[in-house]
Amino acid sequence: MSKHYTVQTSPEAQEAGAVALSVASLPETFAHASTTADVHVISGRPGWTGQAIEAIDAGARGIVVVNPASESLSKLQQAANASGTAIVLDQRWASNPAAAGAEDAVRTMAGRAALLDSVATAAAGSDAGALLADHLAAVVRLTGPLENLRLLNRGTHGYTVSAQLANGAPAALQGIVSSARPAGVHISLLTDDGGASVALPEPMAAWPATVRVTGPQGELLLPTLYESAHRATWRRLKEHLDAGTAPSDLDRFAVLTESLSTLS
Repeated sequence: MSKHYTVQTSPEAQEAGAVALSVASLPETFAHASTTADVHVISGRPGWTGQAIEAIDAGARGIVVVNPASESLSKLQQAANASGTAIVLDQRWASNPAAAGAEDAVRTMAGRAALLDSVATAAAGSDAGALLADHLAAVVRLTGPLENLRLLNRGTHGYTVSAQLANGAPAALQGIVSSARPAGVHISLLTDDGGASVALPEPMAAWPATVRVTGPQGELLLPTLYESAHRATWRRLKEHLDAGTAPSDLDRFAVLTESLSTLS
């Protein structure tokens, strides 16, 4: 029998995280509450770590943070460890359910990598800094930490960042702020005998990601998953709440925040 958890969300997080739709898609597990709730949902705007600590103090068993901005996590990590509160981060592309399979494919061939190229696109008027944070989160989710990050240029219409993979292969991250092409991120890893191609769409609907792996045996298309990044985050939270385990989201995000700090 599935355990049931009540949910309370802020107006900002409600829209950004498609919370109503995600909760409604898992009716046997989550339901909205007007007062005290098991799960608190907060927007990842600056100051979100303080709000998360307040939610922990209020007795939250789980917290969902939508699109978190880079912040110091030490106090929040201490509070979460002491309380046992499960904190999951609902990130634009890194939370896509296809990211797990893509991560396995990319890291399996990372030792033979010759080049990683990636392009992220956001609609005109979007903040280039926020796009870079989402972009880097997606790349690092697949490759692990990047080395020698350098911001080559950055403006209102995008950015270019160079880096190196663990084996020394060059990596490039280009951001484009424009409505001339669909929003999303495309990541291509080239090896001596093939590579991997990953396309992660916007999380507002269950548009599937595309993950292709190429080698001497030909091209393999990984299973297509019709689930949004938002819903996948909620399913993951359910698993941790049911099992009483702690997600690794904050630890991974701390590494990402450190990388972003070198680009500011």
